[in-house]
Amino acid sequence: MPRHRLSSIRLSLLLLALSASVASAQRTPTAADTLAVTRTDSTRATGGGWLVALLKKIARRSDDSVMVAATTTTESDGTIADDAAATATRRVFSSRKDSLAYESARTAADRANGYRLVVDIFAHQLYVIDREDTLYTAPVATAMNATLSYGGKSWRFETPRGVRKVLSKDKDPIWTPPEWHYAEVALEHQLKLRQLQRGQTVRLSDGTKLTTRGDEVGIISPGEKEFVPLVLDEHVVFDNTLFIPPAGTKHRSIQGELGHFRLALGDGYQLHGTPYSNSIGAAVTHGCIRLRDEDIEWLYDNVPVGARVYLY
Repeated sequence: MPRHRLSSIRLSLLLLALSASVASAQRTPTAADTLAVTRTDSTRATGGGWLVALLKKIARRSDDSVMVAATTTTESDGTIADDAAATATRRVFSSRKDSLAYESARTAADRANGYRLVVDIFAHQLYVIDREDTLYTAPVATAMNATLSYGGKSWRFETPRGVRKVLSKDKDPIWTPPEWHYAEVALEHQLKLRQLQRGQTVRLSDGTKLTTRGDEVGIISPGEKEFVPLVLDEHVVFDNTLFIPPAGTKHRSIQGELGHFRLALGDGYQLHGTPYSNSIGAAVTHGCIRLRDEDIEWLYDNVPVGARVYLY
């Protein structure tokens, strides 16, 4: 048989095998599948299969941001629309008002004196300045300038221009995912979204009870009374539904997402570290200013509470 024909046959067989694997992996999860994984993972046992991979992919993290920022589809039930084509050096404004806001913020930064931080949002650069001396510079990640719409609600992800202050500093901050984080994950994985209230019991399709005890979310299997806490590093997904854990529970708290240090600027905006160092220098965040570990540590050690922060 000619070599080229043999290669063609092998390629066809490989493509057929790949198609079958993808089709199998994309089937709709059932309550039985989800429950089986939950039971094994809740005891920290390792499991196999496509659903384990899916749940690992839906890790309780904020940062599949690069993928989110690239989404441009608009649908009636929800979408994330990327409306910022700006690169690190281009300045693209959404309106005349936006342009004027930039000019005003930059003018304020140029006229400032004393000890201050300056963030050039377009250039993704942060400067620490004392009078006329630049003490420190660092690349940063800033907001993706995108809008998320889901379930009749919309969230705009922008890094605000203007003048703020460092209101507080803390080490090893814990992140409490906002509602938009769960809407983002539900949209990405085509899941329904439901808020789980503290003390509420939800009966799943196979009779399992999903509920909370103290500061944990867990399940009670049919015919049993034992409450089994769910694993902490995964989202709560049952019956093709992503459940939002109650605020204050362990399942609504994530350590490490904001890096090792944080400087709060108010209204939920902050300077913080990140485990995603390859995102630095890009427009990928949900509004905060993200820095490399060594840079945010320097700010934590050297920038006092009360220092002014100019953003333009």
